[in-house]
Amino acid sequence: MEQGKLFVVSGPSGVGKSTVIADVLKDIPDLYFSVSFTTRPPRPGEKDGVHYHFVDDAEFKRMISDGELLEYAQYVDHYYGTSEKLIDEHLAKGEDVLLDIEVQGAAIVREKRPDAIFVFVMPPSFDDLAERLRERGTDDEKTIEKRLKQAKKECREASKYAYLIVNRTVPQAVSDLEIVIRSERKKAEEEEKEAGRVPVRKDENEEEDDQNAESVDG
Repeated sequence: MEQGKLFVVSGPSGVGKSTVIADVLKDIPDLYFSVSFTTRPPRPGEKDGVHYHFVDDAEFKRMISDGELLEYAQYVDHYYGTSEKLIDEHLAKGEDVLLDIEVQGAAIVREKRPDAIFVFVMPPSFDDLAERLRERGTDDEKTIEKRLKQAKKECREASKYAYLIVNRTVPQAVSDLEIVIRSERKKAEEEEKEAGRVPVRKDENEEEDDQNAESVDG
């Protein structure tokens, strides 16, 4: 059985990654979404084990010392990280895995898993991003300013990603990310054919997506 593909999605806080990814998972159900661990408190409506695994600082530091994390990063005073064991279990079963992680964490994954596919989601502008953060209503002004400052640093890293998606509207960003995933899957199947192996999955939308992939390829 062939290994699954690892898709890494990054972008500044407030850019809409979670919304885009949630819609993609509805359209592509055979895609495993890795739920990250974090030390930040849950926001209204967030559920443990669904949006994040919420842990305290002591537990997170234990996971670091025990080597359980594929990557971790500190972002706006809180830690975020990804379980390496869970990722590898699903990849070994031939399942494609989607990660939603910060730029710092993505840099670590790039070193450890250079065959992963990296996608960066950008806001149309920083004014638009600031408006989204304020409309979200989950942070005070001081925290929002921290997030905006961090966002500018992160966007300078976008050129290191294979694909760049500008989230002007959620439906278009969802479509762009789905095109990337299906195109990469088709590429993998073509490589299997060339190596004399039978493809393990088919997707009726792949032909159209392959034709459109250049529009989102960074």
